[in-house]
Amino acid sequence: MALMADSQEFVRLTAPFRRELLVHCYRILGSAQDAEDLVQETYLRAWRFYDGFEGRSSLRVWLYRIATSACLTALEHRSRRLLPSGLGAAEPTADRPLTHLPGTAWVQPLPDALAGLAGGAPDGDPAAIVAARSSVRLALAAALQHLPARQRVVLILRDVLAWRAGEVADLLDTTVPAVNSALHRARVQLRDVAPTLEASSEPDRADHRALLDRYTAAFENADVDTLVKLLHADVTLEMPPGATWFAGRDLVGRFLADRVLSGPGVFRMLPVRANGQPSVAGYLRGPDGDHHAHAIQVLTVREGRIASIVSFNQPELFAWFGLPARLAPVRCGSAAGSAGGSAEEQ
Repeated sequence: MALMADSQEFVRLTAPFRRELLVHCYRILGSAQDAEDLVQETYLRAWRFYDGFEGRSSLRVWLYRIATSACLTALEHRSRRLLPSGLGAAEPTADRPLTHLPGTAWVQPLPDALAGLAGGAPDGDPAAIVAARSSVRLALAAALQHLPARQRVVLILRDVLAWRAGEVADLLDTTVPAVNSALHRARVQLRDVAPTLEASSEPDRADHRALLDRYTAAFENADVDTLVKLLHADVTLEMPPGATWFAGRDLVGRFLADRVLSGPGVFRMLPVRANGQPSVAGYLRGPDGDHHAHAIQVLTVREGRIASIVSFNQPELFAWFGLPARLAPVRCGSAAGSAGGSAEEQ
């Protein structure tokens, strides 16, 4: 009975931190699946040593210490995750064969529902939800992967979570000067690898939904002219696990017209949310007439147009968004492009 009571107390006290620990691990690892595994490991470790928790720090800080340590250990045995744009220059033409690099670890999208970002603002504070979404945007998740592991952790704890240098030093068992030095180097390197990161951090806006609706309709109807008008002049298109990527409105439009959008009704699109950004789940029509899971597209909006499309052509990701693997044909005179509503509230 005593063990059961302790277990119930542990669950009651630690459960409120699960989602923020998942987001913390995601920022470090760049993978929702890896983050979930490490959160599970964090809670197993915490339960194992719960009797020894003496309250010298808060329970939250104690859990962050365990989670961060687990992530750093995991990174010792894993290569960093990337997006195609982190591997080299964009493809200059749209007609060459696409390149694939088997075995490459790619950054993954983070469903807003898993991160607790799908609903309204926490504690009634709209600024809080905007800040939370901004801190997990895909461009930042990818840029962080270029930093050495400990620099990555220091930058996340100091600049994202706003921990004091002394708290970070205590968590990492190092000194305040070492933390400050690592933070300086991390900031410099982040500016080098992602100089336009801040320019891409436009906060969530109501007109994003209207833009997403127009994008979805154009994609489903294979309306390339309309689609191109929605794109920023310097738009990029990336398609992991493919390594090939494209930059510029004309080139992206030509690739979509020639090699993706073969006709109306080939794709059906469901609006979702990932990394605090407007996103869509694309289903591709198969020989059986059903539409099958194809890609999760995470969009970045800048100046009222789509500045980045990262199309994760990995059907296995759909389960993480709570989405079905296939959609049956639309019946009863419904428009071919209608997907029956949103998978997640926008």
